Amino acid sequence: MLNNYSTADKVLLAVDCIIFGFDHEGLKILLIKRDIEPEKGKWSLIGGFLRRDESLDSAAVRILNTSTGLNDIYMEQLYAYSEIDRDPVDRTISVSYYALINIENHNAELIQNYHAKWFSINDIPKLIFDHDDMLQHAIGRLQYKTSIKPIGFELLPEKFTMRQLQELYEAILSKELDKRNFISKINSLEILNKLDEKDMQSSRKGSYLYTFNKEKYEEKLLNNFALNL
Repeated sequence: MLNNYSTADKVLLAVDCIIFGFDHEGLKILLIKRDIEPEKGKWSLIGGFLRRDESLDSAAVRILNTSTGLNDIYMEQLYAYSEIDRDPVDRTISVSYYALINIENHNAELIQNYHAKWFSINDIPKLIFDHDDMLQHAIGRLQYKTSIKPIGFELLPEKFTMRQLQELYEAILSKELDKRNFISKINSLEILNKLDEKDMQSSRKGSYLYTFNKEKYEEKLLNNFALNL
């Protein structure tokens, strides 16, 4: 039993935020240029160190806001990275968080005062330390959850077309989906509200717009349903 804290090794605890965004160009990841050595000037996930007076969740919120200006972003804790040599400066454990946001709702904040930048998920620069591994882990988790549960509505506008929803899933899963099969599975879940409005930019006849029914979705979650795309 540990009865003397002074004899225990002390290690640094970092928090890294993996922020996915979606727009008409596809799925993207938010990165910043590191402003300290080592690896100064290279692209990095958004990270910082845990303070004595905060929880991991609070640290993730603070670090994201300090680096990007983003507020009110729900983030989910993903994984802990504890390889001994993962940080060349000091023994550091990192806990990663990931989130999904609609770029159009937040991009102005990023442009004004910060140096964060969106990169296509298919064109990501080399990242510092083990951040490439963190990102791939997050992509894998996102793809798994998307294949079994309807997620990602945070990435879409309030009103969206079925085609926009399919394009989002195809971007996350990195594969094409059969249109009829996708629509059939989504409609069978009864978690969308079909509106009388149409998006007239998509075609001459236009495409019906939908909204997400959060109450029905939460009811489905209680029954442990699966999407199985």
